[in-house]
Amino acid sequence: MHKAVILARGLGKRMREEENGAKLEPAQLEVAKLGLKGMIPVGRRFLDYVLSALADAGYTDVCLVVAPDHEVIRRYYEEEVRVTRLRLHYAVQEEPKGTADAVAAAREFAGSDYFLAINSDNYYPVEALRALRDQPGCAVALFEQEAMIAHSNISPERIRQFAVGLMNGDHHLLRILEKPQPEVLEQLPRPLWVSMNCWRFGPSIFEACRQIRPSPRGELEITDAVQYAIDHLGEKFRVVRIRAGVLDLTRRSDIQAVAKFLKDVPVNL
Repeated sequence: MHKAVILARGLGKRMREEENGAKLEPAQLEVAKLGLKGMIPVGRRFLDYVLSALADAGYTDVCLVVAPDHEVIRRYYEEEVRVTRLRLHYAVQEEPKGTADAVAAAREFAGSDYFLAINSDNYYPVEALRALRDQPGCAVALFEQEAMIAHSNISPERIRQFAVGLMNGDHHLLRILEKPQPEVLEQLPRPLWVSMNCWRFGPSIFEACRQIRPSPRGELEITDAVQYAIDHLGEKFRVVRIRAGVLDLTRRSDIQAVAKFLKDVPVNL
């Protein structure tokens, strides 16, 4: 597998919101106001680090799922930055209908191949990206909760609210528990494994994306598509367990911490 899809269409609502105590440089503030999280400078543009990690993990073709007015991203990578390790492609998600709709927008790019799907506002460890590339079928990377707390920029309170993956004895995914209640978490075996939307999909995901309906919050969720693929299409998702952190660039208050984490990380595009 050499293809990767980056979901970069989101509106960035939380990034657009002002936060007390979030001190940004003028260039960071300008991009934050647009909600273009992947283009926020944290040394280099945040998306540069994401793409460099994909190249380090052995991916060669990357599709950015973007909004119709995505000229800022395309122009940056076609005119300002020389990209030689990757071939960049673009797929347009016409409306922000959710993560499953975003994945579905990359159908032509993916074809009949397996592909990685990740968020544009997360920086994943290369070991997770490489491990998914080496899997024989569909898979998901789940991250140990305590390792996330120790090695990411995300507060323990936020991490404890993240979705948790449940697996069987063969380390295949049973389901993703979204926003689990504390009393539910207390009954689960340790360690807990957090989902950060880091997937390896095959062609079956597109049928699953087509079949699901909007969630209670009105979006087509990729977790619902995965559950449909498991329950109705007989798909199995191998769980790749990772004991490392993931960086998250959701809010303005995340920017300084992410920049500190990435300060010494080389970028090679």
